[in-house]
Amino acid sequence: MQGAREDVFVEQRNCCKPGTKYSISLAIYFVFLFLTMGAIQAQAQWPYVVSSEDGTPVSYEVYGAGEPTLVFVHGWSCDARYWRAQLPYFSKKHRVVVLDLAGHGHSGSTRSHYTMRSFGEDVRAVTAAIGSRSVILIGHSMGGSVIAEAARLMPDRVIGLIGIDTLENIEYPMTREELQRMIGPLEKDFRTGSRQFIAEMISPHTDLQLREWIIADMSAAPPAVAISAMNEMMSQYITGEAARVFDEIRIPVITVNGDLWPINYEANRRHMFSYDAIVLKEADHFLMMNRSEEFNGALKKAINTISKKPVK
Repeated sequence: MQGAREDVFVEQRNCCKPGTKYSISLAIYFVFLFLTMGAIQAQAQWPYVVSSEDGTPVSYEVYGAGEPTLVFVHGWSCDARYWRAQLPYFSKKHRVVVLDLAGHGHSGSTRSHYTMRSFGEDVRAVTAAIGSRSVILIGHSMGGSVIAEAARLMPDRVIGLIGIDTLENIEYPMTREELQRMIGPLEKDFRTGSRQFIAEMISPHTDLQLREWIIADMSAAPPAVAISAMNEMMSQYITGEAARVFDEIRIPVITVNGDLWPINYEANRRHMFSYDAIVLKEADHFLMMNRSEEFNGALKKAINTISKKPVK
């Protein structure tokens, strides 16, 4: 036994001596590890920043490869993180782009007015930066109005629009009194008013931790940005601009909606080149987060329909 222990000790000691087979193997291992780590770091998907038309820096990220490119646009008081459950699924076959609109996330917030048109310019700047000529714009909530403006700005790039729980009735007869009732609580106490406003759009069956995160995150948005964006978005329904923008867009529109609010198919089809909807029963406003697996399947169907691919 003593001799065996000495043999092991000698073998272990020799593994560190220069020129032995052990030291050579160890050196090769560390070189391989170094090169592998370098390759992983080189492949890291770092965010990008591009200037919008007015000079506002807009943050965006790119994942995967494959056309058409999918550009995901978040909703009111949200940001690119709200598409987290879609990134790994859709980046397998498509180039996927997520961005933070001005005043949201990591983008600049120096505008005095956060209009749908200026948000559309943010999307155009990002789309131009990535260089794709075949783009499907996907917009959640307020993002539905934004992608319509973006499509009007770049008709040579966008092949279709997909709204996510939005665009239920682009002829909705909003009044200024109704808008003020909506904006008033936000102006009085933004955090309290927005928490109540957001909570009404989330199903009671949603995971409690996710529910609380959505409410806390959105109610922490900059009040000036949020109130301006809400006012600008809903004012389009007072002026009729919400419908008129679609008169100029000659591409198909599909929405993937929950069933919180009814869809006026006739009103939408009076202005849209073509319109259809996929409705997930008992789904709420944040269906891409709390019903992600079912939602991803529905969104895939919409993408394939626009890109003329068979649904599998």
